[in-house]
Parts: sequence; C-alpha cells; structure tokens
Amino acid sequence: MDADEQDIYNYLKAWPKQFISSREIGRRAGGKRRFREDPFWANQILLRMVEKGILENDAAGYYRLKPDAKAGQSRRWVSPQIKQMLEESGKEFDGVFEVDPPDEPDEK
Repeated sequence: MDADEQDIYNYLKAWPKQFISSREIGRRAGGKRRFREDPFWANQILLRMVEKGILENDAAGYYRLKPDAKAGQSRRWVSPQIKQMLEESGKEFDGVFEVDPPDEPDEK
C-alpha cells in the first residue's frame, strides 16, 4: 500500500461498518489543504483499493473497509473447564439459545 492508500485505510478503520462518501474520505483522510487543491484526489485511489479487495462500495458510491470473513465466525469457550464440563454431560450445545425476557415486577 502506498501512502495515500494507507491514509484512507487508517481513516476508514475508525468507521469499520459504516459506508462513507468519497468526498468525505477525501476531506478527512488527506487534510484541508490537499482537499482544497484537488477535491477529487481520493477517487482513483478508492477505485484501486476496491479492485485490490481492501474496500467495498455500494450503489451510491460510498465506501467502507471490507469486513473480515473470520471476524463474525470466531467462537470461543469462556474457559476450558466449562467446555470440559459441558462435553462430559453428554448433551448437545450446538444450537442457538433463546433467552426469555425477564418477568416484569408486579405493580402494587
């Protein structure tokens, strides 16, 4: 990654799940002076980053960092001891647990 791509990447890292317009990225990532000299400096860099697979864009021309595929699927046990106890019980715990909402206290 070159310096411009790194600036854009660092700016978008602060907003990981939100799409941001190219104009806003150009304004914030490059600084005031660079934006005043050329307001569209980031457009070609953003397209290049989409081609590389670093960013994704939507139909409106907004960009965000491409979410990591492993981030949403990572699961860990709270502790190895709890895992061992649950495995020894012989029950299956692969499904989704639904928690009932707490009962509301009786009004007096």
